[in-house]
Amino acid sequence: MTNSVPKTLKYSKTHEWIRQDEDVVTIGITDHAQCMLGDLVYVELPHIETSLELGQECAVVESVKAAADIYCPVPGEIVEINESLFDSPQLVNEDPYGKGWLFRLRPFESTFRELLSADEYTKQVASEAH
Repeated sequence: MTNSVPKTLKYSKTHEWIRQDEDVVTIGITDHAQCMLGDLVYVELPHIETSLELGQECAVVESVKAAADIYCPVPGEIVEINESLFDSPQLVNEDPYGKGWLFRLRPFESTFRELLSADEYTKQVASEAH
């Protein structure tokens, strides 16, 4: 594990990352989360045009060890899903901040009060380990 937490992203307390791309945000799970899960074997993603509320369960990732719910870190409408994960769920393990993204949504608001900076997320992960 690289323990890399890209400074350009925002993070949720439930281990999702968020990247702002103009009027859309891209969402995935952190390197820490994929390491804890182990090798992913299945990904269930939300449907396009689904409206999601903050904290709503919206996807599932399954590994050989466990299944984990993914929670929507910002309210919005799904505009795209990463269909390549259906055939290659291991992309989340191999490149969690790149090719392993889960979905994109158009947020309902422009400010994300609940999100953590990279430093805040790193401190949270460290505190969970104790």
